[in-house]
Amino acid sequence: MRLTRQTNYAMRILMYCAANDDRLSRIPEIAAAYSVSELFLFKILQPLVEHGLVQTVRGRNGGVKLGRGAEAISLFDVVRVTEESFAMAECFENDAAECPLVDSCALNSALREALNAFFAVLERYTIADLVAARPNVRNLLGIDMLLERRAPAA
Repeated sequence: MRLTRQTNYAMRILMYCAANDDRLSRIPEIAAAYSVSELFLFKILQPLVEHGLVQTVRGRNGGVKLGRGAEAISLFDVVRVTEESFAMAECFENDAAECPLVDSCALNSALREALNAFFAVLERYTIADLVAARPNVRNLLGIDMLLERRAPAA
């Protein structure tokens, strides 16, 4: 199974927000950190907001932040809201041609077991785990540098 680019960057948005220690994150900053277009990230935000993974704050000083703690957002939560289909083979899709083995197919059973194992692993990991795995993630994403630029001069 291959996850979509949308899912990849949804996880990255959440990782950025988690690394930003619950401060509001701005889409232009996130886009710059990952070298991706702001428009693409705005499109990804919609399902994240709808499912409570991200909150948005409007206005001049607005931005985005996690909708709940990073430790409460599993990778499976993200995949579930960003992926359209989990059909691992063409014959398992709703509009596929009927296969005489569909209800008793050993392939169907094996692939379903593999998919469930995949989901179980994603359920074990959280956004907090991903951020904690790299102690220098804030530096890698340029967050500390942004905060230094915003700090008032003494």
